[in-house]
Amino acid sequence: MDILNFGIKVGIYALMAGTLVLAVGVVTLRNLFHSALCLAATLIGTAALYLVFHAEFLAAVQILLYVGAVVTVIIFAIMLTEHIAERSVAQRNRQSLPALLGILVLIAVTGRILLKTPWAVNPATVGARVTVADLGAALMGTYVFPFELVSVILIAALIGAVIVAKKEKSS
Repeated sequence: MDILNFGIKVGIYALMAGTLVLAVGVVTLRNLFHSALCLAATLIGTAALYLVFHAEFLAAVQILLYVGAVVTVIIFAIMLTEHIAERSVAQRNRQSLPALLGILVLIAVTGRILLKTPWAVNPATVGARVTVADLGAALMGTYVFPFELVSVILIAALIGAVIVAKKEKSS
């Protein structure tokens, strides 16, 4: 293996490790705003990994939807919440140990499933590249009904969230 390939592999693993450290920061930091910033950085790291693996469309969607929209809404919600940094707000709870045990069990079960599953690879699809035009044609052709159904469900959820928030505020 030449030095360039070795450097690329080290860079990819460093990007993965950095993204993982930021993800741990999301759930362990005491300051909620810092957790939201770590979430944004984690999602950007995930988009960078998509770019490394030649999934440019997924990287763009990751940046636009998750970092651009979801994290922005989360940060606004944090900023608009009153008394979020008071000492009376509990930063930890008693479910940390059961959650850790649950995570370990989940990792063990998932690892066992991944190792025991026979992964059949079709040689014809290994070198296939799906372009953004192909995805657009599929979404507006074959999968137009599920695509529109999901958009209607998301709009209904948004309207429901506004109604619930408005009722709580007026009480």
